[in-house]
Amino acid sequence: MIIDVMKSRRSVRRFKPDRPPREAIERLLEAAVTAPSASNKQPWRFLVVTRRSTIEALAAAVREATDRIARHVEPAFEASFRAYGDYFTRFEGAPVVLACLHRPLAVLSHLVGDRLPEEDRDRIRVMEHDSGLMGVAMAIENLLLAAHEMGLGASGMTGPLVASDRLRTLLEIPPSWNLAAFVPLGFPAETPPPTDRKPAAQVATWIE
Repeated sequence: MIIDVMKSRRSVRRFKPDRPPREAIERLLEAAVTAPSASNKQPWRFLVVTRRSTIEALAAAVREATDRIARHVEPAFEASFRAYGDYFTRFEGAPVVLACLHRPLAVLSHLVGDRLPEEDRDRIRVMEHDSGLMGVAMAIENLLLAAHEMGLGASGMTGPLVASDRLRTLLEIPPSWNLAAFVPLGFPAETPPPTDRKPAAQVATWIE
């Protein structure tokens, strides 16, 4: 059952060196694009990075940005931040890294002009941006669940975005697209234990 796949999925950050077959990656992408999206605009693209030199360059850019930030963290918290920032480059050990892109919905903003109050236009811009981000986020979840069901390891990573400008350049991402997350992918070299989850009753409010 799908609920069993959801409950048993783990974020995998350590991988065996073997690259999954291209057919397996294509199956994951096919699962990803079944996700819903606002107005069915499907605002996602996926860059499949397997070139080792590119993955290493991406990790180096993230490491450089993390180090730059760490030098400006209060001394009492610098060690904690560096330990946290170490996770930002965990994708480096994966044989495949998916760069997941999104772009704004861009529907309402094409229909209104300057006569609409600026605060309304701002809300439309935020809604359209978030609609694109929501779409790719749901596609990523589909991909993560499919990977787990197929015996592959993966995780969704936003930490690398501390170096988003350099990552854009290295990946040659067009200006109209935004980088949402990295998904490192491969055969798992670890079996992470389950993590605590807040019960649904604690995070839900019923308005009746």
